[in-house]
Amino acid sequence: MTRARVQVHYAGRVQGVGFRYTVKSLVTGFEVVGTVRNLADGRVELIVEGAKPELEAFLQAVRESGVGGLIADESAAWSNPRGEFCGFEIIG
Repeated sequence: MTRARVQVHYAGRVQGVGFRYTVKSLVTGFEVVGTVRNLADGRVELIVEGAKPELEAFLQAVRESGVGGLIADESAAWSNPRGEFCGFEIIG
């Protein structure tokens, strides 16, 4: 399978509501690696790598999760994987 990387910025009421912890809890059901962190401008940044279908399913799971209704805007940028992650963690 083709591996990919996606950087997603979520805007809305996504900080201070357990968004990052929900995302981390969802990771266990998917073969993806990466990070999630709060940004100074109030958005949350998610960077994940894995097989493209797995990434698409993971992003859909985030949308359908308990915090999905708090997302006002989602922008995703796809690219080639860099292989810099060995697990998934909350940073920042």
